Amino acid sequence: MPQTTLVLVPHPDDAEFFAGGTIARMVKEGRRVVIVVATDGSKGSFEHTAEALVQVRRREAMRAASILGAEPPVMLGHPDMGLEQLPPGALRQEFIRAIRQYRPDALIAEDPFAPGDWHPDHRAVAWAATEAVNAAGLPLVHPEHRDEGLEPHQVAEKYFYAESDAGVNKVVDITATLETKLAALAAHESQMAFLVEGVLRQMRLAGVDPRPLLEAAGADPAALVGLAVRAQAAAAGQRIGVPFGEPFRYERFHPLVEALLAGS
Repeated sequence: MPQTTLVLVPHPDDAEFFAGGTIARMVKEGRRVVIVVATDGSKGSFEHTAEALVQVRRREAMRAASILGAEPPVMLGHPDMGLEQLPPGALRQEFIRAIRQYRPDALIAEDPFAPGDWHPDHRAVAWAATEAVNAAGLPLVHPEHRDEGLEPHQVAEKYFYAESDAGVNKVVDITATLETKLAALAAHESQMAFLVEGVLRQMRLAGVDPRPLLEAAGADPAALVGLAVRAQAAAAGQRIGVPFGEPFRYERFHPLVEALLAGS
């Protein structure tokens, strides 16, 4: 059986932004990749209604996952900007079920210990994923899952991403898959337009002329975002001496086990 990577993210484009190159690389190496998206992404637009945006972002997420070579994404469908309103432990339980269902060898999720993330959905997923990956192997945690045929499962490798580089201890070489990452991001057309419009509004508020920025990318939102993503990947790659990389805080086993492995 091929190895499996489970990706737990808040919104339909987060997997591509923070780990798209790594996901594409894992797929090329023969891994199965399953992306679980917690929310419906219904708040990220200046032009669509929330109802229309749900369908748009679902279609975009399907296309992006296909470009990466991942399985069709699992959409949990919780309201965007509403994860903190779920009952305590509800999201953690859903993630534990996903871990037990897909039985991954590796997990990718947001780092709860990274500073400076204002978004409540990001923080909610980061903590729920971290709690779930540590609890999914405990048989007395949600024992009712066994009634569904889901047994406890421990995950060996954890890749935690963040906007901050605090805590980064591993960079994955994505030189061979950067273009796939950019193509997957471009599939999120509504989100590329939303992000660029947000930057333009801030530039106008600050009295900065946005025309040179738009001309640099031919007024194409995906191309403009791609320039920024390429620059970030180049900076990460410099850490390990490769053209392009993606940074993570990487964990494997309990420190005692790691010490035993190091001494063996």
